Amino acid sequence: MDWAWLVEFLKGMIKPTAALAVVMMAVFLSYIQKLGLEAEMAYSILRAFLQLSVIGFVLQFIFNQKNAVWIVMAYLFMVSVAGYTAGQRAKHVPRGKYVAGVSILAGTSITMFMLVVLRVFPFTPRYIIPVAGMMVGNAMTVTGVTMKKLRDDIKIQMSLVETALALGATPRQATMQQVKRALVIALSPVLDNAKTVGLISLPGAMTGLIMGGASPLEAIQLQIVVMNMLVGASTVSSIMSTYLCWPSFFTKAYQLETKVFSSD
Repeated sequence: MDWAWLVEFLKGMIKPTAALAVVMMAVFLSYIQKLGLEAEMAYSILRAFLQLSVIGFVLQFIFNQKNAVWIVMAYLFMVSVAGYTAGQRAKHVPRGKYVAGVSILAGTSITMFMLVVLRVFPFTPRYIIPVAGMMVGNAMTVTGVTMKKLRDDIKIQMSLVETALALGATPRQATMQQVKRALVIALSPVLDNAKTVGLISLPGAMTGLIMGGASPLEAIQLQIVVMNMLVGASTVSSIMSTYLCWPSFFTKAYQLETKVFSSD
């Protein structure tokens, strides 16, 4: 068996291991300040090391395959984890994990389909998986915030929503302001990031390309595409989540489902 790949991997881990020095500094400062975060810091870094190492080997395997099924499987795995995580944030929303998963799947798949059709990216693992990961990660955060904020706002303003329903408004009409507020709050960080990209800090994709030897102009071109797809995927996912939340917020008689809003 050829173990050359393992030798190369271990050699490449010398610099990441040396970078643990800054983590040790953080652990030392936490101990001095009596923050009690030493164990959590060590656990977090160890977990990150193991997760990234495993995913590195998995991606290496997928990149060497010619079958598109592996791309789809990797993508669906990311969506599943993201849906679970976003659903945990909005834990008081019924079927929250399902709503989040479907919303993230819709937003990212539509955006990815458009990028492939427009030939912005080729349908290969080396492009699709990293791009999908960035979109899924952003859509996860935005979707979780949207669902939680929408439910919380309706709970705070239940009397206003019930009054609107009593006057003949549909659930969508009665909660229009709460939906808008939830979407604006959830999407604001994505839009703010797009406004300040390159001015405050260099994004990860752009930094990686530059450090890998690409010219800054090539890196900028890719980063523009990345920002565009993040805005698109996040917007579709967040809007989709509001539509999927409504059935669980209201009864068939167009009344608020009080048990959804009774818990904190």
